[in-house]
Amino acid sequence: MNKRISQFTKTAGPGILFASTAIGVSHLVQSTRAGADYGLLLLGFVIVVSLLKYPFFEYGSRYANVTQTSIIDGYKKLGKPILWMYFLITIASMFFITGAVGFVTAGFFENLFGLEFLGQWTIILLFGICALILAIGKYHILDSLIKLTAVVLLISTVCAFLLVLWNGPVEPSENFIPKELWTSSGILFLLALMGWMPTALDLSSWNSLWTLERMKQTNYRPKLKETLFEFRLAYTITAILAMMFVILGAFIFYGSGEELPNNNADFAHKVVTLYTLTIGQWSNLIITAAAFAVMFGTILAVFDGYSRSLQRTVELIFTEKQEIIRTKFRSFYILFLLVILTGSLIVVLQFAGNLREIVDFATVLSFMIAPVIAVVNLRLVTGKYLEKDFQPSMWLKILSFVGIIFLSGFAIYFLITRI
Repeated sequence: MNKRISQFTKTAGPGILFASTAIGVSHLVQSTRAGADYGLLLLGFVIVVSLLKYPFFEYGSRYANVTQTSIIDGYKKLGKPILWMYFLITIASMFFITGAVGFVTAGFFENLFGLEFLGQWTIILLFGICALILAIGKYHILDSLIKLTAVVLLISTVCAFLLVLWNGPVEPSENFIPKELWTSSGILFLLALMGWMPTALDLSSWNSLWTLERMKQTNYRPKLKETLFEFRLAYTITAILAMMFVILGAFIFYGSGEELPNNNADFAHKVVTLYTLTIGQWSNLIITAAAFAVMFGTILAVFDGYSRSLQRTVELIFTEKQEIIRTKFRSFYILFLLVILTGSLIVVLQFAGNLREIVDFATVLSFMIAPVIAVVNLRLVTGKYLEKDFQPSMWLKILSFVGIIFLSGFAIYFLITRI
């Protein structure tokens, strides 16, 4: 038993980082909005999309464990055009996604410290702190911070959820009119919800990078089943929490006549209120700090993930020899941190004061990209690219095909309705 615990401790990290990245905007913002605006109507979509996206995230961890290289290296095996496609997708989406996460994080920061007067300077301060932490400590600090904050929010959310179930849903107001889902705005929100449920699919490459970094940090190479167990556990918790947030939003807000604010600081305050109304006012400081800590962990993970993936992609596109890569590109991590910070700030300033617009744009963009990433990831863990003993099971392959059809169908439907 002690040996198993020791092995799990050495393996644990990448899945927790994944969960932290997901729990941020998709859970605190989008899942809560889903429940507040549509009640439990979207709960089924949350469950289905979490299930159908699962294989493509798992493939990143699977590929890294078996090949000891990132799935981005695998993209190059499929041909440089695929690698260039991934590079362009990353460039096209990273500023909007990082900006959206940063915008929400700034709201929770302002709510915690009462610094509304700082405005855009809050985001600049946060981004600067994130870049400094990652430039100095990189994976080690990131890994430690995420584990601490994730536990606090997990306990808080479960407590709030159980108390909400005990108290039951809010009484609908007399003039309450339910929102229609199958309208232009409803479908747009549905795509936005699924785009980051549990997170953007192009972020699956981060799992492989974090898996490799964890091996380097602990000097321990886990068996495939150990890596997959750690990721599956984190993914399952992430999916369950998403359902909890939908139910929390539905039971506390749906039918009450209250609208979730569009301003980031006001929205953060409303989410914290959601907890304190159910757990008790005494928990206000704990919940406020935990919510900010989780969002801060998310923005750290996003900065790190994009910087690592960009660094590795540039290495593979522009060089062939590993020894040149090690000497020529070792400082590019910090350079990409600064590039992402600057570009994301520009995006945030353009959308200042409009939380829904920036989040919905980023999440819909992620959903449109998802089918392409899904097909590429599936190819890399089947056929000649992975030995048969390490390939996914038949049920996982079937689930992958169903997922690709599902994601492609909604993406095509969205394009048709927009033309």
